[in-house]
Amino acid sequence: MLAIAPFALFVWASRAFLRYEAPFELRFPWVPWLGVEVGFHVDALALFFLLLITGVGTCVFVYAAGYLGEDPKRRRLFSWLVVFMAAMIGAVAADDLFVLYTFWELTSLASFMLVSYHHESETARRSARQAMLVTFGGGFVLLLGFLVLAGLAGTSSIQGVIAAAPRFAGEPAARFAMFCLFVGAFTKSAQIPFHFWLPDAMAAPTPVSAYLHSATMVKLGVYLLARIEHVFADDWLFGPTLIVVGGTTSAWAMVKTLRERDLKRILAWATVSALGTMMMLIGLPGAEGAMALVAFVLAHALYKAPLFFVAGNVDHCTGTRDIGQLAALARVMPWTAAAALAAALSMGGFPLSFGHFAKELIHIAKRDGDLYTIIGYGSIPVSAITVAVAAIAAVRIFWHRGDGSIPSEMHEAPFSMRIPPLALASLGVLLGLSPHVVDPMLQAAAKCITPDAHLVEIDETRELLGLVPVYALGVIVFASWDRLHEVVAKVKLPSFLLAKTHLEKSQETAVHLASIVTRTIQHGRLRGYAALLFSTMLAALALTLAATLEDGRTLVAHARLGEIDGARIAVLGACVLLVVSAIAMTVLRDTFVLLLVSGLMGLGVALSFLFAGAPDLALTQFIVEVALVVVIASVLLRVRRLGIEHPPTPASPSRLALSLGLGAAVALAIVAASGTGTASTALAEYFGAHSLPDAHGRNVVNVLLVDFRALDTLGEITVLSLAFFATARVFAAFRREEAGR
Repeated sequence: MLAIAPFALFVWASRAFLRYEAPFELRFPWVPWLGVEVGFHVDALALFFLLLITGVGTCVFVYAAGYLGEDPKRRRLFSWLVVFMAAMIGAVAADDLFVLYTFWELTSLASFMLVSYHHESETARRSARQAMLVTFGGGFVLLLGFLVLAGLAGTSSIQGVIAAAPRFAGEPAARFAMFCLFVGAFTKSAQIPFHFWLPDAMAAPTPVSAYLHSATMVKLGVYLLARIEHVFADDWLFGPTLIVVGGTTSAWAMVKTLRERDLKRILAWATVSALGTMMMLIGLPGAEGAMALVAFVLAHALYKAPLFFVAGNVDHCTGTRDIGQLAALARVMPWTAAAALAAALSMGGFPLSFGHFAKELIHIAKRDGDLYTIIGYGSIPVSAITVAVAAIAAVRIFWHRGDGSIPSEMHEAPFSMRIPPLALASLGVLLGLSPHVVDPMLQAAAKCITPDAHLVEIDETRELLGLVPVYALGVIVFASWDRLHEVVAKVKLPSFLLAKTHLEKSQETAVHLASIVTRTIQHGRLRGYAALLFSTMLAALALTLAATLEDGRTLVAHARLGEIDGARIAVLGACVLLVVSAIAMTVLRDTFVLLLVSGLMGLGVALSFLFAGAPDLALTQFIVEVALVVVIASVLLRVRRLGIEHPPTPASPSRLALSLGLGAAVALAIVAASGTGTASTALAEYFGAHSLPDAHGRNVVNVLLVDFRALDTLGEITVLSLAFFATARVFAAFRREEAGR
């Protein structure tokens, strides 16, 4: 049933694309005083990604229903999948930098929850934490870049930033923002040196891997850089940076596939390589790169998601993803084998598949210029390993007669796990037979990246001849996979070259520092906490008083005693009671006597409120003091019955100095504040004027508590309620312990 919603959105996006004439916009204020609004700009590029998100999402929901079966945690996974889909839709449709950032981080949060689905596994928890640290860290840098861009353009609208780009092009701040966006995009799309988190995220269930880590979330960085390419098109570092980082990532990831035996991790490293190719295509000059990019994004979604589904089917039915233990599965899993074969044809770029069409466009884009010709030739080994990976997924585990034996109880995957991979992989083949069907869609999306993007004439003979070395080398790599695996697995890079090592060491250092801080501050001694609190208060008051110096004298000099009347004398009497009680508490030692004296201090405060004309506050203070004394007395009686003795606290000069200093500072602050005569009365006048007509209350203090600052009061009530229930639990535990004796 959950698949109905994404399917309906897919149908809507398809109809919108067929009728597309101009972008659809929707805006309403969010933070008006900052000029931030919730703006959505749905153009052809956004519609293109919406089709991927909703189309693949529909298949993922159908597949997950069969994959999870009666798993008791399945509702949680479906809930977070819905959150993730909504965040992806919001991100690609957003036209405000900060709205985009909000959805961007929401995808990272959803990814963390989905990767940690099997939270009882340490591997899943570690992988989720690693992915969260990398993507959230990159998100913070991305936010910094967005802030700089918004400041340079004078608007946070993405379309506004693009329009204002010529005005700030070439400024150092613009280049700084560009590299901030690079970091954000590279972390999200797993580019070197942030590439390591994606293969480790394969601890997630297969539906999550197929959706987040192949077809959608990891392409969000690609989408961002494609969307803002206009802004930095004139910066000579933009293209070369993406070409170098993307090309290096693509090559290194394919080498890493040779180190793996787990089918999902092999596909994950192949995804990292494909993302590097996409980054490189954004950096290539000319309109051909944009056309190749959108075609490859579509082709990759149509073959990589099915292959992840295939890996999930194999794991679900055999209990392993180790390619060394899998062989000749086609006779027991024919439908899964057919889906794997169709997807592998597209992944390997074989003729009559949409992957072949996309790779032809990529080769055309790479031939633009001598420098990029070198890149094209250098990508032959990468493409060859891609062909070998496709053969591993489709030929080796399904048709190759290996040494492994097939368990007799093994069977084909359920119907709901067969349809999604077959549908997506078959679509990849059908579009390869008639690529002109999606030409208008690809061209419209590419024009949003590069306005002069156009359909490219493909010389089929020339392109096929160019692919012959790739296929030949791919067959050699496939045949030699086990030997290459043994060789590559023995190569160990120095740890200081591995970004993953630095991240893990940073985590260990952070945990160690946190433990030191916790042991130092959270030591469990109440006197220490009180001393730290009062020392901070004393320092703050001292700094405040020092800042009030005027012409060499403090504001205390301006204090006025005022007229002496009965009310002031009564308040003074209450203050005398407070002072006497405070002095008594310093010399008394009996606990119950100290408690009673503290109650007298509370009574003095209540009397001061009463004599100052606030009887309601006085009543509240009196009730609180009585209740507090009664509760603490009951606790002390229970402690005495338990036989717990506390030795008397010895006198401490430091505590005496702190107490005297804090008392003097508070007194001086009160005198200084009362004598300035410069305090603004605007708020007092406002609340006095609006309490009765707006809140229907004559007592301004009560109205403040329950109306003007209602949320604050609600928070205090919540805290007190939690404290009450916690205390009740403690007393209940005491009663159970006594009953058991």
